[in-house]
Order: sequence, then structure tokens, then C-alpha cells
Amino acid sequence: MVVGDASLDIDLLVVGAGPGGYVAAIRAAQLGQKVMIADKGKFGGVCLNVGCIPSKALINAAHHYEAMQHADDFGLSAESVKVDFTKVQSYKSSVVNKMTGGVEMLLKANKVQMFNGEVMFINDTEARLFNDQEAPRYRFKNCIIATGSRPIELKPFPFGGRILSSTEALSLPELPKSLVVIGGGYIGIELGQMYAKFGTQVTVLEGADTILPGFDKDMSQLVVKKLKKTNVEIVNGALAKGATQTDKDVTVTYEVGGEQKTVTADYLLVTVGRRPNTDGELGLDLIGVKVGERGLIEVDDQCRTNIPHIYAIGDIVPGAALAHKASYEAKVAAEAIAGLPSKVDYKCIPAVAFSDPECASVGYTEKEAKEKGHNVKSSKFPFGGNGRAVTLNGADGFLKIIHDVDNGLVLGAQIAGVEASNMIAELALAIEMGATIEDIALTIHAHPTLAEITMDAAELAMGHPIHTIAPKS
Repeated sequence: MVVGDASLDIDLLVVGAGPGGYVAAIRAAQLGQKVMIADKGKFGGVCLNVGCIPSKALINAAHHYEAMQHADDFGLSAESVKVDFTKVQSYKSSVVNKMTGGVEMLLKANKVQMFNGEVMFINDTEARLFNDQEAPRYRFKNCIIATGSRPIELKPFPFGGRILSSTEALSLPELPKSLVVIGGGYIGIELGQMYAKFGTQVTVLEGADTILPGFDKDMSQLVVKKLKKTNVEIVNGALAKGATQTDKDVTVTYEVGGEQKTVTADYLLVTVGRRPNTDGELGLDLIGVKVGERGLIEVDDQCRTNIPHIYAIGDIVPGAALAHKASYEAKVAAEAIAGLPSKVDYKCIPAVAFSDPECASVGYTEKEAKEKGHNVKSSKFPFGGNGRAVTLNGADGFLKIIHDVDNGLVLGAQIAGVEASNMIAELALAIEMGATIEDIALTIHAHPTLAEITMDAAELAMGHPIHTIAPKS
């Protein structure tokens, strides 16, 4: 590669190789663009390396361990079941390596140039890419910024030693005997519940009156019920004040109901949200990209910033910080650069918590639909009425479908139960295509499957349920 002040010409520079960046690079290359993608970390970004994928691998391992602990429920005998956490971590790493390797393979197959290192804008059409070996300079026609986010660090709880962010919590060398989690959102609950299933004594400190605040309370209550079965202590209304640590443990001071208390554990995990990566040496201020007070970049409906040829996607723009939202925006931005009329339409973005049971939602809640002026009906079908759910020992759960009584249109759905993360896609499609509850009810669903719950909920909404009793009007 050429080194020096002579600029190398490319069509598109993509900064960040996470689920937003690498998708944008591939789509742009498919549309004939000469693309360079750069990332200072491993390709695949937070999601594949220290987020979505490794956490789900560990959660899967924890599910298997829990199932083995309760093998007697199925007439099976499993004696002396033990956790070798080193091997669990090796399994997780193998999954991560397979996925990140796949990303690099896809980029190469689409003839995307890759650079592992930092990016610093020189002006709004040039950037210096640099690492320990080289520092090439590139001139670009367009740029997509997809630098993602990082865990928020609180001053009373600086990361280091026995105070962990989600990144460190995914790579502990040993299974902790005890763990305190500050924050009862989806990251804290997913990781806390995973460790609890492996036998760790977990305490969750949450400032609100319920965990998983992004989901309806009847959904989160099912998760609370399961957490209590694994001896997880949940302290609601808790205000974490500070922590002191030794080389063996950490003691957290918190306040609840006006009373100050302490709890000591092997580790403290802080999960209070994520901060957009728009600061640092990238130089957005130098080239005039407008960044808001919270570090988010304002964009139009084609993901274009205030500088017409510079785009921004993912966690650094307003909206939910979700990998699938970033990937969606990536394709819109790449297509806009290629001259296509693509625009973002956030009609329905699924949200999922990989708790136990899983929680998933899409579209409007009943409250939101009413606020939008719809004549709303909410219909709730229990997992206990589904044969497949019962065979999976997953009778605890429900699917709630929200529809407009006047025209039958599906407006939203919430699912709490086994495989909710996979089931929500059908309802997202229904909303996206403008389907009615009758469309769902008339669609033949294979038996016995969890998907039948969606059909049964639609039939319930229409007033003629087969596998549950219709509520009296």
C-alpha cells in the first residue's frame, strides 16, 4: 500500500466495521462503488466480538447447563454435572471467530478493501488511515460513519479491577461466586441471568420500579418470576452511590427507601446504557459534522448528515441502539449514495431481550396505539395453550396482538416466552406489509409449532378462538 502524502482515490470510505459498517460496505460494493472500510478493532464490531454474539453463546451454554440440572423432569438422569468455565469461554470464542471470519470473507468476496487501524479526517473529502505499520491517505467521494457505541462509565464506578463493563463480563476467566449488577435493562438482565444459571449469586440494583423498562410490565414480571427461581435478588428503587474494591471482592453502597445499604460480591457489572463513539480523534468537529449534546449525529431520511456526502448510521444517530437498525440504515445509506430513492422507514423495529423467558416487541403497544387515535383491541393468547410450547417445558408466556378494530390492521405485538426472538419476525412482517388479523388467522401454520400461537392470537382477536376461551364481553 502506498504511504505518504499522495491521496489514493476511492468512491466510499466506511468508518467502522460493525453490523452497520460492514453491511454498508458490502451493499455499496454490490452497487459498483470502490469501497474502503476501516476499523481500529476487530471486524464485526462490538456486536460480533464483545456484544450480541458472545453473549448469546454464553446464554446458550447456561440454558444447556440449567436443562441438565433439571433432567429429572424429563425422566433423565444426569449425575455430577459440572461447569468448566474455561471450556465455556473457548466455546464462546470459537463462535465469535467463526462469525468474524465470515464477515472478512464476505468483504473480500465483494472486493471491499479493508484497513485495520484508526481514521482521522483531514477535510471533508480526505482522511488519514493509520496503524503501527502504515498511514495511507485517502480521497473519497462519499463517507459513511458507523463507529458504534461503548458502555457508559459512571464516575463512582470506574471500569477496572473488579468493576466491569459488559465487555469484561463476557470474558471472565473464572465463574464468579457472586455478582452485583447495576442496571436492570436488557444487558444487565441477560448477563446477570446467564451467570445465575451457572450458579453465581446475583444481585440486581435497578433504579426503576421494574426491570426491563422497555417492555410491558406483564412481560417483565415473567422474567422476574424466573429470576427468583434462580435465587437472583432484585432491588428496585435502588440508587447506587459508590464502590470500594480489594484484590478479592468489591463492596457496593446503595440507597433504597431512604436507607443506605451495602452488598459485597466477587465482581460488579455496570450496565446503565451506551455512549455514541463520535468523540475522540476522528475529527468530526474539524470537518463540520453537527453532533448534538448527547453525542448523536442528526441525519435525514437517507442517513445523510449536514454535509451532503457524509452519512451516519447505527448507534451514533437518534433512535434505538440496535444492531439490526444499524444494518437497515446501512443499506439505505449505501443505496442513497448509488442514486437510489431508498429512505428509512421505522414503521416497525423489533426489540428483543434474550432473558428467560425471552421478551420481544414490535410496533405499537396498546397505550401507544390509543394515543395515535386508533380504535384498539388487545388480544392475549397463553403459551400454555400451545402443544409445542408445552413439549418444550415453556408453558409460561403469552403473545399479545394489538389491532385496529375499524380496519383489522395489525398495529403491534408483544411476546414473552420461549423463542419469542424468532416468533416476532412474522408480526413485524405483518405490520410492514399492512396485514390484518384475518390475514394471519387464514394463514395455515404448521403443527405443532410455536408459530401457531400467532395464528391463535389472531383468531382470538377475531372473536372465535379455538385453543382458548374467549373472554366475556
